[in-house]
Amino acid sequence: MNEEILLTKEGYDAKVAELDELITVKRPEIAERLKEAISYGDISENAEYDSAKNEQAELEEQISVIENIIKHAKIIDSKSVRGEKDKVMLGRKVKVKSGREQNEYTIVGSAEADPFAGKLSNESPVGAALLGAKVGEKVIVTLPDGSTSRYEILSVG
Repeated sequence: MNEEILLTKEGYDAKVAELDELITVKRPEIAERLKEAISYGDISENAEYDSAKNEQAELEEQISVIENIIKHAKIIDSKSVRGEKDKVMLGRKVKVKSGREQNEYTIVGSAEADPFAGKLSNESPVGAALLGAKVGEKVIVTLPDGSTSRYEILSVG
């Protein structure tokens, strides 16, 4: 994975903080669990040791993934995004209306997408469809199940 990973400054800072937590807190905790499990004696039939080793492997994989994200991150600053102020672009917040519902989303890179927190990936069907749209425009989004949804762009910030 050598391509750029798009992150907002907030998303980048969150990844750095998560990595720091994993390295400075979680890694020593697991090391201590391993040390304790080894002290019980025979590790060939030691469930605590096996559990701690599995957790250690998962942690190291998680650390590796986050390090890769940070290494290849390209920070998108919504304040410095050039272009029309009423146009949906990466790093910008967009308020949309779909049916009777109104929602506000921030369009972000896939590494920090969290639909439940209002952060839509630029690669998701809705995020991709909204990109480039302007205030007042209506966009039709084809969802993975084949259905469609209509969104009207109310504001961009």
